Amino acid sequence: MSVNAPVAPWYRQPWFWFIAFFPLITIVWGVVMIIIAANVEDTMVTDDYSKKGLAINMELKKDEKAYTMGMVGALTFEGRDLVLRLKSDQGPADYQYLILSLYHPTLAGRDRTIQFNSNGNGLYSGKLLKDIKGRWYYMLRDPADDWQIKGELQLPSEGSTLTLQADKPIQG
Repeated sequence: MSVNAPVAPWYRQPWFWFIAFFPLITIVWGVVMIIIAANVEDTMVTDDYSKKGLAINMELKKDEKAYTMGMVGALTFEGRDLVLRLKSDQGPADYQYLILSLYHPTLAGRDRTIQFNSNGNGLYSGKLLKDIKGRWYYMLRDPADDWQIKGELQLPSEGSTLTLQADKPIQG
């Protein structure tokens, strides 16, 4: 190598880019993560843990009441039309209407509430405004909010009947 050989500028040196690549990528990735964290709302976190904790006992009482009443529902999807047949140990459940809440496992903005109107003799009908797919948690309750049936569904369930049944509540 000769002393008079021209030296390429720093930005044309391959070793500079090899060494600088990982720190530069780390800085860019960090900026992207800060922007995402600042702009996306975390819907999974609640601020009032104590109130939620106290409400658990009330929820367990509602589950217990549905279990002791022997509440069982058969939910049928016919397109966007829903048919629910609900019965208890005393026979067909007769309420003016029922409320079915569908909760998305991760996105609160996708949660749905469906009101079932009574057709008599324990038969109820409701309607979905949009098609829904995937895994959902459900809660079926009466108008007075005295009992509730909770569980998990996999939708769509076109043409099949899903059983909504009150399970024995877990005692803590």
